[in-house]
Amino acid sequence: MALPFVRSLCLCRWGAKRLGVAAAEARRAISFKLEEKTAHSSLALFKGDTGVKYGIVGLEPTKLALNVERFREWAVVLADTAVTSGRHYWEVTVKRSHQFRIGVADVDMSRDSCIGVDDRSWVFTYAQRRWHTMLANEKAPIEGIGQPEKVGLLLEYEAQKLSLVDVSRVAVVHTLQTDFRGPVVPAFALWDGELLTHSGLEVPEGL
Repeated sequence: MALPFVRSLCLCRWGAKRLGVAAAEARRAISFKLEEKTAHSSLALFKGDTGVKYGIVGLEPTKLALNVERFREWAVVLADTAVTSGRHYWEVTVKRSHQFRIGVADVDMSRDSCIGVDDRSWVFTYAQRRWHTMLANEKAPIEGIGQPEKVGLLLEYEAQKLSLVDVSRVAVVHTLQTDFRGPVVPAFALWDGELLTHSGLEVPEGL
């Protein structure tokens, strides 16, 4: 039979362990892959569906399975995991791409549109060696970050914020104020090169 103080000590340790797990879970981002059935025919997924590559010719549309979830007009692909709460962080490695968009979108955004063009997606766009925010086809310039090798995204659902993170300094470069009304998913568009996603990461300390 355990002595009372021994039982109390065990409970304290269990409670501390649970608090540690809760704290880690609060910092941990979603883990996702790219959803092939949403990918435009000009895009090919690689590395276990965590990367996306643009091809000028792309896949022959007639060889793709008919799918209402596939983007039809723009080179867009969505992730396979939706967010409805919490703080989440992921990173994107940029490989030979000089024109791309990264952000989040409503899970049911129009497949005839492009992220950043409608008002149900929130993105950071890189083109002509410049960064901009983009919402409803309106752009605003971002200063303080150059052509990246890797960038981070911090999604704060309840706070209605999406931030672009400079991973070399572990610092927020710019924050978009959003108006999420339902589930959103990580979203990507590109017109050259490759993007490689890194998810399942903890939110860095200080962000």
